[in-house]
Amino acid sequence: MASVPSLASSVNQRVADALASALPEAGGADPLLRRSDRADFQANGILALAKKAKANPRELATTVVASIPAGPDADLISEIEVSGPGFLNITVSDRAIIETLAARAGDDRLGVPYAANAGTTVVDYAQPNVAKEMHVGHLRSAVIGAAMVEILEFTGEKVVRRHHIGDWGTQFGMLIQYLIEHPHELDHKAAGASAEVSGEEAMSNLNRLYKASRALFDSNEEFKTRARARVVDLQAGEAETLAMWQRFVDESKIYFYSVFDKLDMDIQDPDVVGESGYNDMLVETCKLLEESGVAVRSNGALCVFFDEYKGPDGNPTPLIVQKSDGGFGYAATDLSAIRDRVGNLKANSLIYVVDARQALHFKMVFETARRAGWLNDEVKAVQLAFGTVLGKDGKPFKTREGETVRLVDLLDEAVERATTVVREKDKDRGLLTEREIVENGLQVGIGAVKYADLSTSAARDYKFDLDQMVSLTGDTSVYLQYAYARIRSILRNAGDRSPVAHPELALAPAERALGLHLDGFGELIAEAAAEHAPHKLAAYLYQLASLYTTFYTECPVVKPEPELVVGENRLFLCDLTARTLTKGMSLLGIRTPERL
Repeated sequence: MASVPSLASSVNQRVADALASALPEAGGADPLLRRSDRADFQANGILALAKKAKANPRELATTVVASIPAGPDADLISEIEVSGPGFLNITVSDRAIIETLAARAGDDRLGVPYAANAGTTVVDYAQPNVAKEMHVGHLRSAVIGAAMVEILEFTGEKVVRRHHIGDWGTQFGMLIQYLIEHPHELDHKAAGASAEVSGEEAMSNLNRLYKASRALFDSNEEFKTRARARVVDLQAGEAETLAMWQRFVDESKIYFYSVFDKLDMDIQDPDVVGESGYNDMLVETCKLLEESGVAVRSNGALCVFFDEYKGPDGNPTPLIVQKSDGGFGYAATDLSAIRDRVGNLKANSLIYVVDARQALHFKMVFETARRAGWLNDEVKAVQLAFGTVLGKDGKPFKTREGETVRLVDLLDEAVERATTVVREKDKDRGLLTEREIVENGLQVGIGAVKYADLSTSAARDYKFDLDQMVSLTGDTSVYLQYAYARIRSILRNAGDRSPVAHPELALAPAERALGLHLDGFGELIAEAAAEHAPHKLAAYLYQLASLYTTFYTECPVVKPEPELVVGENRLFLCDLTARTLTKGMSLLGIRTPERL
């Protein structure tokens, strides 16, 4: 089915046409329509146009109004009036609201259009490090990145996922050498080649090996020498060394995937392309930068300089692409990744969901890529920078012992708290089986963690407060999930009545408010996609649930039983609200249980 024009876009077009008729030289001018608390919409563009044309803005507004059909029998606008110096206050008809929503309801996509300029975007997110435990700092990149992938794909964008894991570096010399000398350290307790290995066991093995190898490295000079020689073997591609390195990568993936599974995120192995995936491109990247003059040698290192970035001493801070000893830095890998994503994946947009503290590095990398011609007006790269997860005290989130919080522990506690909330809520009702309580607790707990992150603008820090996250009131995913479950319950208990749109009916204020908000879903999705702002979708859904709560309070749906057509129309609004809620929540990576 074709996309459904929103009421806002239809009204905007009517006003634009009338403006062009009243003031021909303003053809194509934007009426600057926005939602208003004085009417459904307000158009503010006439003032600037009148000033430009040296016309009286109120007279121009009056002329525009005269050419727009309005009234009780009009197809779109029931009332339009001039306000103040030349604003237009516009009220759409009840019929237009319900007819537009009925068209949305008839479409699997809820009438949301595909983007006209869809292309290919690579989203780089969820980037843990091999042989290291995932902690609370890994949460935001995963959650924000996954939501952006879903939102962009829903708009029709071709999205390539990339998980740039940390799988290369000098620390592997120490780890590999220790494993060669202690070959059973990564063996699993489970018997048989096909036995399942848990993420916890995989991480336990890696942690134990890391601590033992680090202790030996720090205390034994002979082992330290052997470990450093092993780094050379790794970089040279020596077969035994590479095989041992692969064991660390594979063991880490068992652990990574177990954590992402707990987060209800689908990570596919072909999308995991770590630092090592670009090793074969590093020499050529450096050669291209040096031959083009983008990078120059400075004290033996290959550097890119920027006038605008200076250190504390006032001297320019360079981006070091290759060190003086011949080793490659992060910049070489990141620039090679850009070459791969633009040249091989044919991306015209790159989004890096990375901690805000790496902003300077990525500014330098992107500017270097622009100077080299790998990025340009047709191919853009942006950092979707995110802030820090804080504890209740407003400081970086730590355990009582001052350690970084393990991500697995945090998720387990969220699920435990949420399960308690679900169980308590159901105690007097007895609607749920034990299996449903456990399953809902999982969905509510993980949803709570994701929503707390996504309802905050990515660039801002936010406080991790589980008590607030699993609250049934306020701006939480639990509130939205319960709103959805309540609607599903109403629809199940509607008896022989069905959701049917009745455009001929007059709407109550709460019905109008809910209907107008439902109609804005498509435009909101486009905005969230264009601005890389999943928090705007979260805010939309919270307002939708709040408007539904008011509607549910003021407009009886099933009991007391309204007149047949009124009840059917209200069931129609319930059904479309539920569909919009569950679609929006799914784009944020949050499930909506049918019964809570």
